[in-house]
Amino acid sequence: MNIRENIALAPLTTFEIGGAARYMTDARKDDDIREAIQWAKGKGLQLVVLAGGSNVLVPDGGLDALVVRLVGNLYSASDGIVDAWAGTNLLVLMRALGAQGWGGWEKLAGIPGTIGGAVRGNAGAFGPEIKDFVTGVRALNTVSGEVREFTSAECDFSYRHSFFKDHPEWIILRVQVRLAQADSAVLKSLAEETIAERERRHLQNVRAAGSFFMNPKASPEIIVMFEKEKGMKSREGRVPAGWLIEKAGMKGAKIGDAMASLQHPNYIVNAGSATSHDVCNLAQIIKLEVFSQFGVELTEEAMIL
Repeated sequence: MNIRENIALAPLTTFEIGGAARYMTDARKDDDIREAIQWAKGKGLQLVVLAGGSNVLVPDGGLDALVVRLVGNLYSASDGIVDAWAGTNLLVLMRALGAQGWGGWEKLAGIPGTIGGAVRGNAGAFGPEIKDFVTGVRALNTVSGEVREFTSAECDFSYRHSFFKDHPEWIILRVQVRLAQADSAVLKSLAEETIAERERRHLQNVRAAGSFFMNPKASPEIIVMFEKEKGMKSREGRVPAGWLIEKAGMKGAKIGDAMASLQHPNYIVNAGSATSHDVCNLAQIIKLEVFSQFGVELTEEAMIL
């Protein structure tokens, strides 16, 4: 292992916020992670896995830990069955497979981060979620050293949730997905249309962690208000967090350089030199205001380390 000390984490995250890791090493295969686990245990240190750096907020004081960064776009594919290293960038993988005529998941194009991170949080956009394509996951237990193959059902997927979110002792190593055959030019066009829509909504290439809050379940009265105002049906009894934030008058709210985006209020963006403290304070004020006005409790989707 190549262990480095005092490595800045902000440039490795989409938020571009946070301090340094006391130690860091890169991992490109299962054995690298096993070795890192043993090294961290020997030092009495916490082990933190970082992949694409999206959907995560690093504390201003950094991490007194060994940060293992998953690197490398590594995968194999045969007849639409794909086996990908957890650190593989989702969009890179989608484009590579699309060029081979395999797809169906183009609505997920542009979601930042890796396929492992997407599985952990059951990432989704414009309807589909990663769970719709996953057939299996290989994961490593950092406590026991066990490696286990999980079926899709055993991953316990639900809205922005998986088994791995509840059990951080399991590190996702590889993800298997099943894709459909289609014309490569059509798949490329669909993916680019999705990315263009994300750019139109100011969701692409911004200094944020992605959606900061999950879309919450709401009372029938709030759902009726949303459906009447937006002319669309609520999904699973939920309403968009961004809609609630805007209704609560928190669109554009700022603490320091952390701001609830004017284009998409559920994106807390780093508008300059925001700190983790700024982001957390703003998030708390937003939660309190939404609860005060609507009786709805917002829950963070972003992982606050």
